[in-house]
Amino acid sequence: MAAYFSLILVIATLATGLIWAYDAAFLAPKRRQKLALAEAGGEISDEAKQHILRESTLVETSHSVFPVIAFVLVLRSFIYEPFQIPSGSMMPTLLVGDFILVEKFSYGLRDPVWRSKLVETGEPERGDVAVFKFPEDTRVDYIKRVIGLPGDKVIYRNKQLWIQPKCEVGADCPPPQLVPRVEVNRGEFVQDGIPLLKYKEQLGEVTHDILINPARGEMEQFFYRQGDLPVGEWIVPQGQYFVLGDNRDNSRDSRFWGFVPEANLVGKAVAIWISFEFDRQPSDLLPTWVPSGVRFNRIGAIH
Repeated sequence: MAAYFSLILVIATLATGLIWAYDAAFLAPKRRQKLALAEAGGEISDEAKQHILRESTLVETSHSVFPVIAFVLVLRSFIYEPFQIPSGSMMPTLLVGDFILVEKFSYGLRDPVWRSKLVETGEPERGDVAVFKFPEDTRVDYIKRVIGLPGDKVIYRNKQLWIQPKCEVGADCPPPQLVPRVEVNRGEFVQDGIPLLKYKEQLGEVTHDILINPARGEMEQFFYRQGDLPVGEWIVPQGQYFVLGDNRDNSRDSRFWGFVPEANLVGKAVAIWISFEFDRQPSDLLPTWVPSGVRFNRIGAIH
């Protein structure tokens, strides 16, 4: 249903707008003309006037609904759109239960149905947390961190990340540089009973936290292979991006399925506007989908 929400919103906006416009252009003048004829025949009561000028239920509903859904359409399509984090692939930056705002105009204004770019407003930067249409199923929205820009060489080996920024052919290109990181703690987050290592990673000008599971292997046998490049090495094609989850050992990302085309970009995640805890057990009185608390300390900008 979520995949078709934009289309439904556009259709509803057009339908109510056309009904309102048709009434204003054709039906309303006829009602006023009918009232004038009635008044020419003698004085009539206010109740009779209201009855003659009264809009039909359909027109009245469209008149009331159109401004609201038109505002929502513009806001959601071109400015900000809310999303809910459904999985832990971006921990510790984003947790299950976080509700985020995605800035739709960061990577260009697009029409809400065919997603054709209407206005160029910017491009992803290294370190951005981006929402995009999953290349293998564009009905699904994914959220990951932008690691590689077009032309970059990305290496992920032994759970370490190297990046060689785009370098022109024939130029004196520097070798890939190890992305620096510093261990913060061990055990703040736990997965399947394993204490995770938390690092602070410096990705260009962006400092953010990542998680590593020391008990989980690299899974190189499942990595996406690009041409004749060694396993764990990729060169980002023009017009595409390489993305990773911050929870490095619990994220299905570019390592496994490849690159994100520019046309799939939805926007930049900029803020958490509310965050719910879901700690209920099946034996509890309330259903598990009912929040058990609010994490007010998580509200704010995303880094």
